[in-house]
Amino acid sequence: MQGFLDELLDAARFTDYCPNGLQVEGKPRIARVVSGVTASAALIRAAAKAGADALLVHHGYFWRGEDPRLLGTRRERIRLLIEHDLNLFAYHLPLDAHPELGNNAQLAKVLGLRVDRRFGKDGLGFVCDLDSPLTRAGLVARVRRRLGRVPLAVGEPPAKISRVAWCTGAAQDMIEQAHEQGAQAFISGEISERITHFAREAGILYLAAGHHATERYGVQAVGQALAARFGIEHVHIDDPNPV
Repeated sequence: MQGFLDELLDAARFTDYCPNGLQVEGKPRIARVVSGVTASAALIRAAAKAGADALLVHHGYFWRGEDPRLLGTRRERIRLLIEHDLNLFAYHLPLDAHPELGNNAQLAKVLGLRVDRRFGKDGLGFVCDLDSPLTRAGLVARVRRRLGRVPLAVGEPPAKISRVAWCTGAAQDMIEQAHEQGAQAFISGEISERITHFAREAGILYLAAGHHATERYGVQAVGQALAARFGIEHVHIDDPNPV
């Protein structure tokens, strides 16, 4: 299964902040996979309750620069995985970047955007020229309606937005590259204080639509592909996160 996922997501080409692939080994036979955004204790418990043999996530463990000791909440998460004999598969940048199943490609589908081209390291940034330009309010309303949450919007773009760029998660600093691509709006997950000033001064709209909210879709698509390939069950469980 890991070989299929590694090849599907081209994991070997990425220099990432964490190991991609199987992070915690569980039972040898996998008949049901649960997907989710982050391998939180709540998601692990929910996966175990759902009868999962494996958990497929975007945010796993063992991040670069993180304390490697298994203490406190880290120890509890590992304990739960081992107690329930759950395999943990995690893919970070490979899951962001995949041209069809990745977070950015899937977010485009949810928001009704096509992908015209890509930019940035590993092609993580996506750009679309709109067939029908949108106002600031119109784009904010579309994101709110499609994602089910109100994005934090900063910056005043031109009256009509004709080019939109996006990169899910914590890619707020890619706003400068998006501006260089000629985008009048950039959508990501989180926002830092400095982004407000850049957006205002550059005349670009920044939408902080939620790290979790923008990264719910890629892992579902990969889970479905995994189920189709191996004839196993796939269930997506959302552990809501306001960030």
